[in-house]
Order: sequence, then structure tokens, then C-alpha cells
Amino acid sequence: MKDIKWVFVFFSIAAILSMCAIGISIAERSFPGAILAIIAFILVMGYGFKTKKKMRELGTL
Repeated sequence: MKDIKWVFVFFSIAAILSMCAIGISIAERSFPGAILAIIAFILVMGYGFKTKKKMRELGTL
């Protein structure tokens, strides 16, 4: 089994939590909460893909 890249575990958990926050905000009918959760999701996913690209270029992935 290969080594676990804990940074990617963190990114995936953060993305899941932001998706849950989107659902909760919609259920609570909180438009600002939903917008903030969507922005958080986009930022987490973007930074995760950026980190993966950087690690791939450095050969540490």
C-alpha cells in the first residue's frame, strides 16, 4: 500500500464539509450561507488541484 498523502485527505474532508454546508444552508433558506459555502468549496477544490499539480511537477506525488 502506498503512503497516504494527508494533505489530500484534509482537502477532501474540507470539500465534503463545504458541500454539507451548502445543503444545510439551502435547507435553512440562508442565501448568504449558501453563497459562502459555495465560495469555500471552490477555493478548497482549486487549492487542492493547485497543490496536486505542484507536487506532480516536483515529483513528490
